[in-house]
Amino acid sequence: MKYFLVIDAGTGSGRVVVFDEAGQQLAIAQEEWTHQNFSGVPGAIDFDTEANWQIILKLIGEAVSRAGISASQVRAISTTSMREGIVLYNKDGQEIWACSNVDARSSDEAIWLRENVSEERFYQITGQTFSISDVPRLLWVKRNLPEVFAQIDSFGMISDWIVTKLTGEFVTEPTNASTSGFFDIAKRNWSKEMLELVELSEDVIPRVQEPGTIAGQLKPEIRQRFGFAPDTVVVMGGGDAQLGTVGVGAVQKGNAVILGGTFWQQEVNVDNVIPHPDCKVRINAHAVPDMWQYEGISFQLGLVMRWFRDGFCHREKDIARELGLSAYTLLAEMADTIPQGASGIIPIHSDVMNYLHWKHAAPSLLNFDINNPANNGKAAVFRALMENAAFNCLGNLKIIQEASGHFPAETIFAGGASNSPVWCQILANVLGIPVKVPVVRESTALGAFICAAVGVGHFKSFAEATEAVSLMERVHLPNPRQHERYLEQYERWRAVYPQLLELADRGLTQHMWRAPGE
Repeated sequence: MKYFLVIDAGTGSGRVVVFDEAGQQLAIAQEEWTHQNFSGVPGAIDFDTEANWQIILKLIGEAVSRAGISASQVRAISTTSMREGIVLYNKDGQEIWACSNVDARSSDEAIWLRENVSEERFYQITGQTFSISDVPRLLWVKRNLPEVFAQIDSFGMISDWIVTKLTGEFVTEPTNASTSGFFDIAKRNWSKEMLELVELSEDVIPRVQEPGTIAGQLKPEIRQRFGFAPDTVVVMGGGDAQLGTVGVGAVQKGNAVILGGTFWQQEVNVDNVIPHPDCKVRINAHAVPDMWQYEGISFQLGLVMRWFRDGFCHREKDIARELGLSAYTLLAEMADTIPQGASGIIPIHSDVMNYLHWKHAAPSLLNFDINNPANNGKAAVFRALMENAAFNCLGNLKIIQEASGHFPAETIFAGGASNSPVWCQILANVLGIPVKVPVVRESTALGAFICAAVGVGHFKSFAEATEAVSLMERVHLPNPRQHERYLEQYERWRAVYPQLLELADRGLTQHMWRAPGE
C-alpha cells in the first residue's frame, strides 16, 4: 500500500498528516508556532521561515513514525497553508523576508494606494481589495527595507515556500496566489499591471501550476534524511479555505460551503468571473481548474462565542467538565430550550460583507427584556449569538447572489461550529435550504490529500476523488415556518446594524475592525 503526506502551515501551528489510499487519516503531528515582530514596527507579524521549517521537518518524522509506516511507502506529498502570507527570496534561493497572513504593518501603504490607485479597478482585475492583500505589504518593504526589496529574485506564498524547501522549485498555484493581489483572477496568472504598482519585475514571478499537478521531485537531502523513495513526488496543493471546500466535496459549479471557525467563510463555486458591481464580495481561484469562488467573510464569529463562554459561563464550564462535555455542547443544549428569536435579543458583531468599504460596529447586545429574566439569561444570549452567525451567512450569500445571479440550493457546513446539531438546524432554518454536514469536518488536510492523490493518478479527477472520500454524516432540512419568521428577524437585524455602525463612525463607540483608510 502507498501513503500520502500533507504538510499544513496554518496561522497558529504547523501540522503534518498521513493518509492511506482510501483517504483515512492514520496519524497527525502538530506543533504551535509563534509569529514574531522582528521588525519592531507596529502591526508587523513576521513568518519565521528558519524556525518554522525546523518544526516542519520535526513533524514529518513524527507523523511518519506515528503512522507506523516507512517513509519509502509515501507516494506523494502535498501542501496547504494560511492564505496571504508571502515569502521573498534572493538570487541564491534564500529567504530574505516573510510575513504571516495576520501582518498589519502596512496601514499607511494601504491608505496611500487608496488615495492614488483605483481600488475598483484593482478589484476588477484581482478580485481583492487593498485591506488584506500583499500589495501594501510589498510596498512597505520597498519603502522601509529598500536593501531587502533590491534583492528580490523570486517570491511565493507560504504553501509555495514549503514546495520550494522540498524540491528547490519556485512555483505557485492559483488559490493562494489569487489572494496576494498580484494575480489576474480571470486569467489565473500574474498581472503585470499589479506588479508595476510596487515596481516588481515580471522576472521575479514563479510559474503557475494548478493544484493536483506534480511540482517536482524531493531534494536529495530531504529524501535521504527521512528515507523517502526516489519516485516520491511533491504535488501542488493550495490555500486552506479552498482545499477545505475540496475536502468536503464541493468541486462542482453551484456548490456552496460554509466554514465555521474563528472567522466564517461562505464559498460558492462558479465557472466564470463576474465581479460584484459594488465590489462587495471577494473572488478567489478554486483548486479545481477553470473554477472560481465567491467568498464572503464573517469576522470573528468563533471568537465571539469563546468570549461569551470564557467571560460569562464559568459555572457552565465546570458543569460541562463534570459531564465530560465541551462547554459549547452544554450551552447549545441550553440554547435549544429557548424559542426561536432568542426573546428578541439582537447581537451586533460582524457586519455583512462590504469588501471595498470594510468595517464593523462596536460589539453589542441589544434589546433585553428585563421583565422576563427566565428567557433572557445565558441560554438566550447564546442562542442569539448562534442565530446572529446564521444571519451573517444569509447576508453574505445574498450579496454573492447579486454577483452570481443564484442563491445556493443547499450548503455544506464544516469547521468546528458544525459539530453542534442545534447550530446546524438554526443555520438551515435561517437560510431556508438543506445543510449537509460532512463526516470529516476539519477538511483542509483531506483536500490536500485529494490534490496529492489526483496528482499521481490514484484518482482521475477531483470529482472522482471527492465521491470516494468526501462523505456526509447528516442533513438538516429547513422548517419553512421558522424560515419565514427568521427572514423577518433578519430584516430587523439588518435595519438595526447601520445605526450602531454610525455610532462607531462618529467616534462614540469603537469599531470592532475597520480596513485601513476607512
